[in-house]
Amino acid sequence: MENQTAEVLVLGAGPGGYTAAFRAADLGKKVVLVDREPALGGVCLNVGCIPSKALLHAARVIAETREMSENGVSFGPPEIDLGRLRAWKDGVVGRLTGGLATLARQRNVTTIRGYGRFTSPHELAVELAEGGAVSIVFEHAIIAAGSEAITLPFIPASDPRVIDSTGALAARFARYLCHVLEDVRRLVL
Repeated sequence: MENQTAEVLVLGAGPGGYTAAFRAADLGKKVVLVDREPALGGVCLNVGCIPSKALLHAARVIAETREMSENGVSFGPPEIDLGRLRAWKDGVVGRLTGGLATLARQRNVTTIRGYGRFTSPHELAVELAEGGAVSIVFEHAIIAAGSEAITLPFIPASDPRVIDSTGALAARFARYLCHVLEDVRRLVL
């Protein structure tokens, strides 16, 4: 990949970053969007909000079918195929991230996958995910890189009580799934 120039550089492709990049492009600016993840959307779209909401929707459908038994519509106990449920959730995420990639292309937003580091007030060096490096010279920068967990000096990072937001979402889903499966077990037995 060749070195780039941009009127607006956006570092981070989560909801704040891609929105800023699309708006700047809509205003006629030459935009470069840099993110280290393979798909646009950040934690919210790829592992947080959207996947959680998709799974909560599935759980709500199960709950509504139970509630309808009071109104004369009954179903058997649900059979949960975790592989297919996960594939459906991944499909929802894939359609949304694919839509963002399409919107970026339609707006001529250049997307670069890699880890960016400012080398001067108007230049970003990017270690590309596929190897190599590229430099981006820009007029204006928007930093929308989200946050990253830090380790505390008095608690080892390997302590099981220490989790980041992604780990918390995974634990929340696992706990919820245990409740759903327990409800299914009670219905069957």
